[in-house]
Amino acid sequence: MKMIHELIEEVKDEVIGWRRYLHKYPELSFQEEKTAQFVYETLQTFGDLEIIRPTKTSVMARLIGQQPGKVIVLRADMDALPIEEENDFDFVSQSSGVMHACGHDGHTAMLLGAAKILTQVKDQIKGEVRFLFQHAEELPPGGAQELVAAGVLDGVDMIIGTHLMSTLPFGKIGLSYGPMMAGADTFRISVVGKGGHASQPELTIDPIAIGTQIVTNLQHIVSRYCDAQETLVISVTQFHAGSAINVIPSNVRIGGSVRSFNPNLREKIPTYIERIVKGITEAHGATYEYDYQFGYAPTINDEEVTKLLDEAVCEVFGEKSREYIKPIMGSEDFSAYQKVVPGSYIFIGARNGENGIIHPHHHPKFDIDEQALQFGVKLFVHGTLKILN
Repeated sequence: MKMIHELIEEVKDEVIGWRRYLHKYPELSFQEEKTAQFVYETLQTFGDLEIIRPTKTSVMARLIGQQPGKVIVLRADMDALPIEEENDFDFVSQSSGVMHACGHDGHTAMLLGAAKILTQVKDQIKGEVRFLFQHAEELPPGGAQELVAAGVLDGVDMIIGTHLMSTLPFGKIGLSYGPMMAGADTFRISVVGKGGHASQPELTIDPIAIGTQIVTNLQHIVSRYCDAQETLVISVTQFHAGSAINVIPSNVRIGGSVRSFNPNLREKIPTYIERIVKGITEAHGATYEYDYQFGYAPTINDEEVTKLLDEAVCEVFGEKSREYIKPIMGSEDFSAYQKVVPGSYIFIGARNGENGIIHPHHHPKFDIDEQALQFGVKLFVHGTLKILN
């Protein structure tokens, strides 16, 4: 019987090939029909898997071990982004305006590699492994909550997810106990005033002057409304007003993003924002419309699951590869699974400055060091066997 390290080495080129194929043919969120079909057909070649399609553009395969035990889910996302790729390698995107600019092609390939290997060592598995290929991570409300509703976590004890990171050098694996990624919410504000000629502002209710006061005062929420030790970001990212240089418009549209970790603080932010908007608009005789949308919740890693993975990382890669990282303000719908079962989300270093792999996620020249794919496969395989056995 072949050893696990031999199986991992054997699948290396295949994993890279899968990643390159997926990179060449990306699909946007909720449109991953060909991607899902490719994953489905590839899984069929492994044997011993019960494969289902929980939603139109997702796939889940179940590997049931020969002995009873826990049930663990390994998750990969599959969707691409609406970005025109600017790379020039052989497997550049063939879909105009669509690109795998966040590493999801690599995530899918790594999980396929892990599924192939674990299927071959089925006799060593106590319990059940579910390989979950998720659609639509990039576009709220996201695919994770759809899959939870479809029952993919029924009977599950824990879930593991990974992300290839361009901010972390190849050879490093990033772990975090507790908060890992922030919750991400959005707001939209419309200030309704009274337009008029720029030469007669006294006859108007100037929504631009009012809107700029709102933007300025929103920053007081972070600096004066909450504990200085809390992590909170409120960014105004849109301000639309006017169409002519000599006209004061009748309304202004403001939009922005809120990032936080503390669930209690997160619930208060909509009220804080509206209090400021209401006070300023009333003071100047204007009215307003306000919409606040809660997006992905914070990704908070379970202590016990993370500890087991921490041990697996040290055993397989050595302590020098492990890196404890600070929580980041990006967001992930992996949090939808963590609301239901304990889970841990891990970063795999994919940056290589010597090879020019330096561009951030969502950049038109984003790429990964493909050596990192083997790290992901190893982590999935050894982490699974450690937890289940």
